[in-house]
Amino acid sequence: MRPTTLRALKRAAELTRQHRLTEAVLIAEPVILAADRHEGDEILRWLADHVTDFTGETKKEIA
Repeated sequence: MRPTTLRALKRAAELTRQHRLTEAVLIAEPVILAADRHEGDEILRWLADHVTDFTGETKKEIA
């Protein structure tokens, strides 16, 4: 995954935790839409592995 994509995803997660979902989408959506198939797969894996980055919950709280 390109470093710029990762930075955008991390920033979107931070904004989501701050209840700024509209801004998070505005940052993440163009990066996701511009991704090729390979990077898109990496983004999906990263999102699945980092769901708590968006919710602010710990894995113990989710279970």
